[in-house]
Amino acid sequence: MTFDPARRRFLTQATVAAGTLVAASLFSPEAVLAAALPDDWQLGFADLEGDLAPTAMRLVQGRAPYGLAGRLYRNGPAKFRRGTTSAGHWFDGDGLIRRFTLGEGGADLSARFVDTTKRRIEVKAGAMIVPGFGTPAGPGVALSNNDDASPANTSVMMAGSEMWALWEAGSPMRIDPVTLETRGFRTLGEGLEHMPFLAHPRIEADGTVWNLGQAGRQAIVWRLAKNGVLEAATPVELPRASYIHDFTATERCLVIVLQPWVRTRDAMPIVDALEWRPELGTQVLVLDKADLSRRRVFELPAFSFFHLGDAWEERDGTIRFDACIEHDPAFGASGARALIAGHIVPSPLPTLAMIALHGNGRGELNPTGIAAEFPRSDPRRAGLVRRYSIHTALYRGGPLARGVGVFDWRTGRDSRFDFGDRQIAEEFLFVPAGAGEADGWLVGTTLNLAARETELHAFRADDVASGPVATWSAGTALPLGFHGTFVA
Repeated sequence: MTFDPARRRFLTQATVAAGTLVAASLFSPEAVLAAALPDDWQLGFADLEGDLAPTAMRLVQGRAPYGLAGRLYRNGPAKFRRGTTSAGHWFDGDGLIRRFTLGEGGADLSARFVDTTKRRIEVKAGAMIVPGFGTPAGPGVALSNNDDASPANTSVMMAGSEMWALWEAGSPMRIDPVTLETRGFRTLGEGLEHMPFLAHPRIEADGTVWNLGQAGRQAIVWRLAKNGVLEAATPVELPRASYIHDFTATERCLVIVLQPWVRTRDAMPIVDALEWRPELGTQVLVLDKADLSRRRVFELPAFSFFHLGDAWEERDGTIRFDACIEHDPAFGASGARALIAGHIVPSPLPTLAMIALHGNGRGELNPTGIAAEFPRSDPRRAGLVRRYSIHTALYRGGPLARGVGVFDWRTGRDSRFDFGDRQIAEEFLFVPAGAGEADGWLVGTTLNLAARETELHAFRADDVASGPVATWSAGTALPLGFHGTFVA
């Protein structure tokens, strides 16, 4: 595959300073003051010292749903400290792939650290010295490219028979989905080594993968086949150098939300290069998938965000998508740093909102007022009109959610289940079990502080308020993770 000068210019600008920002559940000062946090919440940010061999999980409640079979893969940081040093940010810990296998025989868990260059450098040094989103470079560290800094700790996706562990500022890392063994970085095409590839690709119903890579105002739009083979890599210019963790897509368009948290200088760690500029407002760039030169820009009030839901286009041309928005990026800038030091810093509460981009060029922001993060939906409806948003819920302070919810955009009703004040809820995924949008299961994990164990739960998607139909205990506590995928 050959590349024009625009591609070459992008390659020279995509440096390790592109950074990464990972999902976080944020809270208002009022929420923090109003709720007493568990004394041992730090268990969610403790170090795991080694891999976990496959181990049977214990069914502690209910019975396994008939027909629910497959593997839930999750990724997240699990090693933050070496010697007398520590990572400077939650988002900079070493990636750990967790595999939960469900079937008629029950459930089991295995976990394995991603064997990154970063991890090998720090093991040899006995210290956390590789720079990251909020971690400064330590003495003697020398990196040759983006991938040297990758903790591969944010998400996972399937690409044919391979699984990829994703970061944001570098290449996907190939993982054996059975053994969880690291197979090395995946270069997507000739001349595209060490290129940024976001941790939130958008996957169409036929398996086509769309993704972005970013370096300041320069971006590259990736289009891959279902098996991970590159079909196109197209440079695009962004209106501003906003921090981008996630984007979304309809059947016909890519939707890129540009928050006013912008890179204003070259600095390490990356968070120190970002500046909150609310006077700029938030922009939304819409690109036509069939012709990326066709573009529209919409204006919205200023907000910050980590995660967006799938988008769709209505008959009149209106584009709609859900988002979990915050008043400012205080958590990413300072709150997630404090977690590793054992502190909770009050941060804005994330709220679920619906964004509409009308055909006349007007943008509309409609918050629900419901505290929520990790918006997910039926993957079969990616890019199509839908009714529901799955999310974590019932926040207590810091990133500590204690529930899971399903919001109905037709009725405005939010159905939630509360795990109680001794559990921390993580992301839940929808697993189809029928043709309807609500015909399926919600599968996800919590950290049970009382038992000091990670738990796996399955809910009926149409009756989440009744609680899990089955719960399995891992017998060990895993640090809080970020994102995952379910393979039926």
